[in-house]
Amino acid sequence: MSSPRTLKQQQDLVARLREQRGAAHPETLAAMLDLAEMLWARGRLDEERAIEEHVVAARRGALGDAHGDTLKAQGKLAATIGAQGDLQAARRLQEEIVARAPAAWGEHARETLRAMNNLAGTLSAEGDLAAARALLEQAIEALHREFGDSDPDTLVALGNLAAMLWQWGERGEAYWLQRQLVDTRRRVAGDDDPATRGAVAVLEAMQRDGMP
Repeated sequence: MSSPRTLKQQQDLVARLREQRGAAHPETLAAMLDLAEMLWARGRLDEERAIEEHVVAARRGALGDAHGDTLKAQGKLAATIGAQGDLQAARRLQEEIVARAPAAWGEHARETLRAMNNLAGTLSAEGDLAAARALLEQAIEALHREFGDSDPDTLVALGNLAAMLWQWGERGEAYWLQRQLVDTRRRVAGDDDPATRGAVAVLEAMQRDGMP
């Protein structure tokens, strides 16, 4: 198995693909998204955003606004924009994804429910707890029904809801949800799993902050 590429190697690969296959070729765009992830890990959000904006525009031109690959790239761009602090722009992109996701993937498909989870996080960050909570609870209900209570996406959404409620002062319900999350992760993966340890750490922090 080959070693992971360095940032310079990935940049060189993108430059070579752009020259040989064109800036809108699917292989070029995939390599650009890989480069964007490497830039994200280094905090170089302006460079990452420029790449993702190019990928979104190219995929819209080739595949249309509602294609699943376009929506996935748009979701990455929305996360970058949100991390830069422009929550309104991130929300608008995420709302487009949520509106188009059922046609692209299915109403209760995993990608659709992840998009709802992401939008809920942005709504909460903007201060609209009621809308964020309603959307996330809808996503969690569908995840439970379609994939089960121990599915990774279900557990991530449950943890997000607990954190959201805690942040907004709904501490009793948040604590109960976090205990439920810890119990499920212990049952599924055991005490030594990193995700279990993370959930336990959050629960212990809640306890130190005044919960029983």
